[in-house]
Amino acid sequence: MKKMILAAALGIAFCGNVFADEPGDTWIVKVGAHVVDPKSNNGTIAAGAYKVDASSGSEATITGEYLFAPNWGVELLAALPFSHDIKLNGTKAATVKELPPTASVQYHFNTGGMVSPFIGAGVNYTLFFNEHEKGPLNGTNLSLSNSWGPALHAGIDLNIDHNWLITVDARWIGISTDVKVNGAKLGSVDIDPLVYGVAVGYRF
Repeated sequence: MKKMILAAALGIAFCGNVFADEPGDTWIVKVGAHVVDPKSNNGTIAAGAYKVDASSGSEATITGEYLFAPNWGVELLAALPFSHDIKLNGTKAATVKELPPTASVQYHFNTGGMVSPFIGAGVNYTLFFNEHEKGPLNGTNLSLSNSWGPALHAGIDLNIDHNWLITVDARWIGISTDVKVNGAKLGSVDIDPLVYGVAVGYRF
């Protein structure tokens, strides 16, 4: 009877920690798809004459995270370029591409379980490029400055087994850019998007 109880206890302990990782030297690589969804009402330019609105965009993403402790990790987000439409007073005036690489320090809860939530905070650097003018900006030269800003991150890892996992997550990123037309600064706009999506990961 004692042997049966001991075997059952060992089995429960094993199941409870089947997904646990040793401290340090653990990497997680994830490939997925995310949406960059700018906040509504991104501001005005030209002394308030034009209201600016940026559309959402979706693209493939990849992240790499190094766990330097059982619950703590450092993650870098990269992606293919996102594309956005820019509207002035409701009229499409340009398209632009952007890359938002983001580095975060993250804390993982319940790392030994099948469901492991996490939170994180870090810094973002967004590069704007390939501006194409249309409509009211046709024939001009639009440029958007690159942006440094804070980033917050939260999500849930669903551990399929010791190596494979599925992640659902969301980020808030502070993005502000200066708008220039033909070299003249017309003002600054705040994009401040939510970035949300799903990814498949591999732990090694």
